[in-house]
Amino acid sequence: MSQLNATIADPASVDAAIENRFCVRAFLRDKPVPRQMLERLLELASRAPSGTNMQPWKVYVLEGAARDALCAKVCQAHDSVLQHPELETRYRADYDYYPRQWVDPYLARRRQNGWSLYGLLGIAKGDKDKMHQQQQRNFQWFDAPVGLMFTVDRVMGSGSLLDYGMFLQNLMVAARAHGLHTCPQAAWNGYASIVLPHIGATAEEMLVTSIALGYADETAPVNTFHTPREPVASFTHWVK
Repeated sequence: MSQLNATIADPASVDAAIENRFCVRAFLRDKPVPRQMLERLLELASRAPSGTNMQPWKVYVLEGAARDALCAKVCQAHDSVLQHPELETRYRADYDYYPRQWVDPYLARRRQNGWSLYGLLGIAKGDKDKMHQQQQRNFQWFDAPVGLMFTVDRVMGSGSLLDYGMFLQNLMVAARAHGLHTCPQAAWNGYASIVLPHIGATAEEMLVTSIALGYADETAPVNTFHTPREPVASFTHWVK
C-alpha cells in the first residue's frame, strides 16, 4: 500500500500517543531499552519533513559507561558553577532557546510551571541547594538508561531547527506508542563544550538538545506532574 492511500486503522491510538506524551522526570535505571527498538524509533522519527529533504539531524545514543561518564563530567561542572558563579560564563549555549527578555503571557506560564513542579517536590522558593539538586537531575537524565544527544551542522540555517523540532516530536510520540517515555532537555545546551568532545562530535556541529528515554518509574511522585495547555480558541485566529 502506498503512502498516498494508506489507511490509518486506529486514529484513536495516534491521538492517544500524542495526548499521553509528557515530560517524565524519573525513569527505571535498571530497565534497558533494546537496541532494535531504539533503531525503529529513530527510523520512524526520520520520516519528519525537512526543507528540500536535507534531513539535518545527527543523533548520538549514550548508554552504560559512556552515559555515566558524561553525567559525571557535567554534574561536576554544574556543581562548580554553584560554588563559583563567575564560571557560568564558560557554559553558554550556542543559540537562544529562551527569550532574552521575558514578557507575559510566557513569563506567567514559565513561573506556573516552575513553582508547580517545585511545590510538588517540596522545594521552597529561595532554597538554592534543593533547586540545584533538582536541576542536576537533568544531567543524570533523570535515571533514564538512554541519553540521546542531537546535533546539527553549524553551516545550516535556522530553518533546520524547525525541521529538527518535527523530528524530535516524531521520536517522542513514537516512543510513547511503544510503551516508553521521554523528556526533552535544553538544560544540556550550555555544557556543549563538554558534551561535544565526549560524544565525538566535530567542531562543525552545534548541540541542539538532549532527550532522556526509557521506562517511567510509575511510583515516583514527580511523574504525577502534568502541564496544562491553552485552549485552541486562545491561540487560533480564523481568517475569512
